[in-house]
Amino acid sequence: MKCPFCGHLGDKVVDSRETKEGEAIRRRRECLGCGRRFTSYERIDEIPYMVVKKDGSRERFERQKLIAGLLKACEKRPVSVAALEGIADRVEATLQDRPEKEMGTEAIGEFVMQELRRLDKVAYVRFASVYRHFRDVNEFISELKSLVESKDVG
Repeated sequence: MKCPFCGHLGDKVVDSRETKEGEAIRRRRECLGCGRRFTSYERIDEIPYMVVKKDGSRERFERQKLIAGLLKACEKRPVSVAALEGIADRVEATLQDRPEKEMGTEAIGEFVMQELRRLDKVAYVRFASVYRHFRDVNEFISELKSLVESKDVG
């Protein structure tokens, strides 16, 4: 660490302790060049995960926003909150595994629909109807037919 007084690159840590909140480590350092003491703080550098919207804009990924959409789709359905949190966990894990730390809303929506399709068909249809913006009843009926005709109807 560079000394703020003389610019020397060598120092020794004299004391270390956590901040009251436990979110950082405070270190007292002594410059090996000029002997003066200074304080540094060490904290985790949180990289925000980003969602790329259809118009190309980016916004921070909000887990609560995803869970709110899932809860709405599963309203009055026999789906546990733990199952929905599991879906949110898998979306977050996918984001964390991506080198660019961002994901398009289309990819997130498709992923969530696959998960809901396995979990609860009614919740899947509800989510799909909002996500896919069906233009008319025929598109909606077409989606229902494909759901009924698929092998994974439960």
